[in-house]
Amino acid sequence: MPVAQITVVPLGGPGSPSISSYVAELQRLLGETPGIKFQLTPMATVVEGDLDTLFRVFRQMHELPFKKGALRVITTISIDDRKDKELTMEGKLESVRKKLQEG
Repeated sequence: MPVAQITVVPLGGPGSPSISSYVAELQRLLGETPGIKFQLTPMATVVEGDLDTLFRVFRQMHELPFKKGALRVITTISIDDRKDKELTMEGKLESVRKKLQEG
């Protein structure tokens, strides 16, 4: 199962330069999407799920700021997909933790 990172940056919208209200709406959208796991980070959101589902929800995430008044949106997506073993957000973190303990 792929693990992806998405950053959606709305530009040129009404009001404040803050984007936290957009981020909250994007998190709400992810929470309503069955079949995925997600984790908000300070600069992006990490999402785990079926590739078809990820592409569908990423399209919705990209379009959401326009519906909220943004005039321009920049969306960056990185996808980590392996075929030799299962990939999860927690598994990626655990791999690094083990290496840190090994010294």
